[in-house]
Amino acid sequence: MPPLSSPASVIAALRAAGCVFAEDEAELILATARTPDELAAMVDGRVLGLPLEHVLGWAEFHGLRVTVEPGVFVPRRRTEFLVDQALAQAPDASVVVDLCCGSGAVGAALAAALGPVELHAADVDPAAVRCARRNIAAFGGHAHEGDLFDALPATLRGRVDVLAANVPYVPTGELGLLPAEAREHEPRAALDGGPDGLGILRRVVTAAPDWLAPGGRLLVETSERQVPTAVEEFTRAGLNTRLAVSEELYATVLIGVRV
Repeated sequence: MPPLSSPASVIAALRAAGCVFAEDEAELILATARTPDELAAMVDGRVLGLPLEHVLGWAEFHGLRVTVEPGVFVPRRRTEFLVDQALAQAPDASVVVDLCCGSGAVGAALAAALGPVELHAADVDPAAVRCARRNIAAFGGHAHEGDLFDALPATLRGRVDVLAANVPYVPTGELGLLPAEAREHEPRAALDGGPDGLGILRRVVTAAPDWLAPGGRLLVETSERQVPTAVEEFTRAGLNTRLAVSEELYATVLIGVRV
């Protein structure tokens, strides 16, 4: 790649690589790079297909700048809708769990909006846990590594006011349809929801009532076509269930309340 001597040259390099929003991305990269060598490395990474957030080292999420390390699931803008629903449903929550936390963006956003809370984040991926620990440290949060609820301290049983679980929900057979950025640079465990996409959701919903406080909320993001089956799972677990949809963000969130 020729030397990047101007914003125009960065834009040209990104546009040639197929970046649809080359101007916007160039602005972010130029604002983040600290040296010419770092700028060149960042542009090289983006040209090679790295997610922009991995190139920058951060993502904007619900008004926060969240650290996103290479190999960690990038928080989606549509998931801000899940955060908004949690805040609307439980504005006085004092114990919050971010399950399948990835970067910890959801937990950090909830803690930032709620004020002082007891915050826990958990993920099976060690890289995600390291990243989440950085993002929730400012809120006094605790990050745990392990398989779903096995990662959490037993003292949380029956005490959780908000259980946000951004579970993977892409059916295994459809992983190949995802954008290359996700397929090649995000952990499969953060994407693959099993044969029908609901394998992890079922496990979370089944165990959630034991961890929720009376009146506690479980919030899970899913796809529109998965809603009928997911609602059955919530109902089977004894949760009062409602559906929230954002057409603007293409977001579908199921909310279950422990009665």
